[in-house]
Amino acid sequence: MSKLILNRRKLLTTAAMTGAALASPAYLRRAHAQGGEVNIWTYNDFVPEAFKEQFESETGIKVNVRLVDDQGKQFNLLAAEAPNPSVDIMTVAGHRFLQFIDSDLLAPLDTDRLSNWGNINPTFSESDWSTINGEKWGAPILSGMEVLAYNTDYVSPEEADTWDTLFSEKYKGQTAYIIQDMMSIIMLKMGYDGNMVEYLGDPEKAEAIVEEAKQYLIEKKPLVRKYYDSGAEVQQMFVNQDIVLGHSWNGPAAALINDGFPLGMSIPKEGSYGFVYTYNIAKNCPNPDNAYTFLNAILASPEIGAAMTKASGFISTYKGASEYLTDLEKKSTSFPDEQLANLQFFRAEANEMKYGFVDPAVEAIKAA
Repeated sequence: MSKLILNRRKLLTTAAMTGAALASPAYLRRAHAQGGEVNIWTYNDFVPEAFKEQFESETGIKVNVRLVDDQGKQFNLLAAEAPNPSVDIMTVAGHRFLQFIDSDLLAPLDTDRLSNWGNINPTFSESDWSTINGEKWGAPILSGMEVLAYNTDYVSPEEADTWDTLFSEKYKGQTAYIIQDMMSIIMLKMGYDGNMVEYLGDPEKAEAIVEEAKQYLIEKKPLVRKYYDSGAEVQQMFVNQDIVLGHSWNGPAAALINDGFPLGMSIPKEGSYGFVYTYNIAKNCPNPDNAYTFLNAILASPEIGAAMTKASGFISTYKGASEYLTDLEKKSTSFPDEQLANLQFFRAEANEMKYGFVDPAVEAIKAA
């Protein structure tokens, strides 16, 4: 079977580099025979638009994308539809795997059906977090981290070296963050294990730590302009100058930097968390064959991985993808070693306990 490859003319002429041509006649005849559709729940720009258009044109499979902006909401929606979900592929962060797996919402990934599985960097595809109960549960596509993003015309790099600046009177009404994500960061800032793995045997302490973080964010609520949900939303607030700094995923921030907006990113000295996004197949999904056709196509080449980075701003997990990035794009997806030393990765072992406490706390902060 031939590889699917990127259309190199589009690679050179499309600024966003989101074009991907599927050019394998034998493969495409099989795909055309399938027909039908594939339903995907994912974040904005995780399926580059030109890739989607060409995939549909060359395979005959209609791609229905429903945008999501929160892992908890996605879990609740999928759980409500079980055991017969409307979705085929969803985007689950690696540290949320266990919640979905334990609730019997995901199907193990059959990597034998993915001839392009080897295009993923084994740092991601063969890592401990990606294998649970001896099975693979998702195809790693993009990695990222929680950062402090700031408008460099107003905020200095020195100020952006600490999360305290986000909660300072100086920038009252000019900040924004995602509450659920900030809960983990605030716990880390307070000297606790934001993953809560350390407290698996002591749920009372875990609950008390979440309560402490909750009260902190309630106390600081008068300072924040807005709690937001999506990357596109925080981008628009920066562009409109509604805010000058905020917690952000690195992807949306990198996209603004690549567009020439005066934005900087830091991993503050108190620390932050990294994560990996994966494409997963829902248990009992309605179009499993088309789901595997789509996954194999989007894993086909480093050019497609680079296109996803260019569209989303997150770091590609594909081997060789960085070779297709400009110097500015490479810069917007890298950090100084001293900041990277502040980074931890989200872990899943304590998620049931953690989010059992965190999710109600988030609602309490919003209501306060």
